[in-house]
Amino acid sequence: MTALPQCARLRDVPGLLGVMWAFTRHTAWLPVVRPWYVDTWLMLGLVRAGQVQLLRDRRGVLGFIARRGGRVLALYVRPDARGQGLGRRLLADAQGQGAALELWTQAANGPARAFYAAAGFAEVGQGNGQGNDEGLPDIHLVWGKGA
Repeated sequence: MTALPQCARLRDVPGLLGVMWAFTRHTAWLPVVRPWYVDTWLMLGLVRAGQVQLLRDRRGVLGFIARRGGRVLALYVRPDARGQGLGRRLLADAQGQGAALELWTQAANGPARAFYAAAGFAEVGQGNGQGNDEGLPDIHLVWGKGA
């Protein structure tokens, strides 16, 4: 496994999508709202812009974080690699690069909410789903150095 997150390359896109789809396509409460080719197009854009950091092992992508400046867009870890601190490592790397981070997560995603709370994020707002593709209630979280 790579010790530190590294910038994703175009050749990583299939692995990145596989990790993301392992959650988004297999979570009963989360509707699939975009076809595969839209996800692919969006991921290609994020990778080309240098906005995706990943961890890998000899089998491929273990997990990744996508962010635009201080906004975390996505954080996923491969199912068989969860519980090993990889998500925490990706998030800590992002926290080390700026003074503040923000993100939205689904209100129904209890494990993600607990993960971010343990990383020092505070809930600062709630949405009714109008701001996300799935139309599900969501939670706005923020983190700041020294907060």
